[in-house]
Amino acid sequence: MQDKESRAMSIEVATGRKTADLCVTGSHVLDVYNKEWFEADVLVSGGLICGFLEPGKGEAKKIIDAEGRYLIPGFIDSHVHIESSHCTPSEFSNLVVPCGTTTVVADPHEICNVCGLAGLDYMLEDSKNTPLQAFFMVPSCVPATPFEHSGAVLLASDLAKRLGHERVLGLGEMMDYPGVIAGSSMVLDKLWEASLSGKVVDGHSPAIEGSDLDAYCAASIHTDHECETPEELKQRVRRGMYVMLRQGSACCNVLGLLGGVTPANSRRCLFCTDDRQPKSILKEGHINNNVRLSVGAGLDPIEAICMATVNSSECYRLFDRGAIAPGLRADFLLCDNLEAFSMHQVFVGGELVAEDGKIVQKAVSGPASNVSGKMLVKGFSKQRLHLQLKSDHVRVIDIISGGVVTGAGEAYVTVKDGQWVHDNKQDVIKLAVIERHHGTGNVAVALLRGYGLKGGAVATSVAHDSHNIIVCGDNDEDMVLAVNHLVELGGGMVIVKKGKILTDLPLPIAGLMTSIEGVDVARKLDELHSVTQRELSVSETVDPFMTLCFMSLPVIPAYKLTDMGLFDVRKFEFVPLEL
Repeated sequence: MQDKESRAMSIEVATGRKTADLCVTGSHVLDVYNKEWFEADVLVSGGLICGFLEPGKGEAKKIIDAEGRYLIPGFIDSHVHIESSHCTPSEFSNLVVPCGTTTVVADPHEICNVCGLAGLDYMLEDSKNTPLQAFFMVPSCVPATPFEHSGAVLLASDLAKRLGHERVLGLGEMMDYPGVIAGSSMVLDKLWEASLSGKVVDGHSPAIEGSDLDAYCAASIHTDHECETPEELKQRVRRGMYVMLRQGSACCNVLGLLGGVTPANSRRCLFCTDDRQPKSILKEGHINNNVRLSVGAGLDPIEAICMATVNSSECYRLFDRGAIAPGLRADFLLCDNLEAFSMHQVFVGGELVAEDGKIVQKAVSGPASNVSGKMLVKGFSKQRLHLQLKSDHVRVIDIISGGVVTGAGEAYVTVKDGQWVHDNKQDVIKLAVIERHHGTGNVAVALLRGYGLKGGAVATSVAHDSHNIIVCGDNDEDMVLAVNHLVELGGGMVIVKKGKILTDLPLPIAGLMTSIEGVDVARKLDELHSVTQRELSVSETVDPFMTLCFMSLPVIPAYKLTDMGLFDVRKFEFVPLEL
């Protein structure tokens, strides 16, 4: 946070009465307000940008020659779930800062669905001293719907306890769009608390249009990251929303939405990652990847950079960043070129924090005892996985590659003695969700098509958004072993074949995260992916764990499975397996 002394110092440096701490010379400086490049020496003191001088005229205690590179504001991820990286906030900072991301607006609804407000408190504490400037939204939907069991229930009165925090920017994505449109008193109470605090509300409105979209926007919902088409983007901008172009590990919408971005509306467009794994970050980058893809597809580089910087800062009222201008935070990048968008140096608050893809000083994760060991499973056995059917004509969850939307499929399956039996000739396997928060004993079973698995089971305690255990397999024995092993680990991911555990990744922090380094998480996830494909024949068009973990999310169409049963998101109701 800026203070009176740093503000006074910036005035002294700007007027030349005092010498700057830092001068960057020899760069092309981006003016995001006039949308043009200019040549100047940039002066920095006390963590703030103080002013500009003619090229070569700047004096400072330290002078950096940019050698013709581009000086641009630090990138802002406008919506991210840090937990989806499986890394702690500290380790996440180590991953994304070298990519040029200096600020994130994080929604911790993954860990809050497991641990309640203790989860938000952990994320705030672990990110407190990282180079990455981490801001948070208080999760609005814990649980996401009333049709599943999560580890906590957050009411409006609970949210109010954290909305005043200086690093809490507002209310997280409002996924209960039916509740908003219906005028649910519980939902309206949450929206009102955000209004009273003077803070923004994030949206989540897939495929909503017409009067329903009007009603959703009338609730003063500020953003949306669930657009699938250029027309959806334009309709939301027309209603005053900011629209985020998302490039995650599973959901990739940047290229599909660029056709809706115009010079007239680009100021209402932002970039986000939502859910992005370490492998994707290490291989492709973070928000710089969104920028790179957009420029490669023909978007003007200045427009793309503005979408990654000043647009986001204005959207979230972070008026102290997002541009290179006197009085703003000295969060800036020296970018090598406007094609690859690789970063030579990254500065946060005027301090060098990353250089040539490497973090200067790694942040270290703190204790997580209050959010560990959350695996309370009771009454689980092989018998609980038996799938009783009265008909061989059934509903199946169809995987659609490239996203988390599923199809509402139908199939004729083999039934013997009233139970489903796996048929090797069909790509249909069993899917189960086991409640792990309160020991309810809930187990729900359905059928999944398009995963490709043969001869084993895959399980994870990362299962959006309530994060119960989700397991799929073609035989009950391997599925039981996988679930029991996860309970012993305290959460994580596991692959089982013919009664043997092939490999696993323990995630002891809420069953979602680990404190090991991001590069090791990426290496382990690579191993998990290759083993599922090599040993279990999982389809190469499917991300084995990222796809599986979204099969229980009852706010994304069409069919999903919660611990309470098969759910039709289009109707917002449970449906029987039999047709």
